Amino acid sequence: MAEHIPVLAATLVEQINLPTDAVMVDTTIGHGGHSFLFAKKLSQDGLIVGMDVDEDALPKAKAVLKEVNCKVILIHSNFSQISERLCEQGIEKVDFILADLGLCSGQIDNNKFGLSFQTNMPLDMRIDKRLRHSAADIVNRTDEKSLADLIFKYGQDRASRRIARFIVSHRKENKITTTGQLAEIVCRALGNKGNRSRIHPATRTFQALRIAVNQELDNLEKLLISAPKLLNKNGWIAVISYHSLEDRIVKYDFRQNGTDGIYKIITKKPLIPSQEEIDENHRARSAKLRIAQKR
Repeated sequence: MAEHIPVLAATLVEQINLPTDAVMVDTTIGHGGHSFLFAKKLSQDGLIVGMDVDEDALPKAKAVLKEVNCKVILIHSNFSQISERLCEQGIEKVDFILADLGLCSGQIDNNKFGLSFQTNMPLDMRIDKRLRHSAADIVNRTDEKSLADLIFKYGQDRASRRIARFIVSHRKENKITTTGQLAEIVCRALGNKGNRSRIHPATRTFQALRIAVNQELDNLEKLLISAPKLLNKNGWIAVISYHSLEDRIVKYDFRQNGTDGIYKIITKKPLIPSQEEIDENHRARSAKLRIAQKR
């Protein structure tokens, strides 16, 4: 399984100077890479609360953070429920909220999640297995117009109607159950146009389905709504996004809270990885980091 390298980690540490007794919430703790760097600056009075929808990530984060000085609490939860989870722990206020919205390389390669269009695996895409509907449920049950609208809205694919038509035509004969089947259908729908693209023809369709299955944008909005009430004065919120739909939501939320006098915007423009980091970690290439501070 591919090693997970935390994106924009050095940049984050440069930008955010936490007190040694800070309470940090890493809402997408993954393998603990970002948290480990901040934990090194915290004392025994500090606390890191790590959340993740992928229950397999928590033991990996626990192993990475096992020898840090600060206290660590790990919770299997979606970050949309940050207020409830912190309340359960008796935590009212925090100094730093971090959300890295990217997938880990290991998740993409793992058959359990069914995310890859490069490798044939069961078509699932649920990062949190407690969710009811998989990507297979969506592609096999959604009507053609709604499917086209979904692919256009979340995948920003102009060929969404044609892709939806090909999917519906195929499923009349055979149920679509694998990522390989779906990728092949999308490639057929796009034909030569797909071959001319810089990205794989199925990229946008797979992105759209993953966002829909995991309710990613709705959950991000819930996190951003919760954050101002949870942050201490001068507390920080940092979000790393990987596509324009996510980044736009973060940008407008920070801007509105800035206008309302709730946030001071630290990043007038999003911070992006250096070419050196992209060369070392290809998945960082589309990352954008935005940071705000509670007034």
